Amino acid sequence: MAMMFKLNIQQCTVAFMVAFAALTAPASAAPGLVLECPQFIEQKSVQISNVPPGWTTFVRAPLYLHGAAPMSGPPEELGELAEFSQKREKGGWIYTYQLDAPFPAGKWLACTYGESDQVTLGRKLNDNVRVCSFRYRKGRHVGENDIAIACK
Repeated sequence: MAMMFKLNIQQCTVAFMVAFAALTAPASAAPGLVLECPQFIEQKSVQISNVPPGWTTFVRAPLYLHGAAPMSGPPEELGELAEFSQKREKGGWIYTYQLDAPFPAGKWLACTYGESDQVTLGRKLNDNVRVCSFRYRKGRHVGENDIAIACK
């Protein structure tokens, strides 16, 4: 047996307004910006120069992603942020940084490679970014971390 629904004009108007609001909500109401560090730096990209006479170089393996964090300014300025919150979760950690303070040199994302963060790739972030969370999980290779980054 089919069910019949009866709606009055007021109910239809409310339903229309709710649907219209959902369809025209600003993009800022959508989930935040998802960023991604390259998972590794290929060994052929690693260049070693000024080696002592008589020595040759060989890079055996790629440098895997080890860390990621926002910075104040480009990586060479070493503007690492000291304030963040951390939360343990099954299989990893989440680090959250509040980025609503002034950043005269800009907000940057730093992705670090090698077990001791020997190499950094940096990328400027939009000045409107206010918070970033970094979800860390162990990667497949020694010293590698899988890092999911979400910013708003």
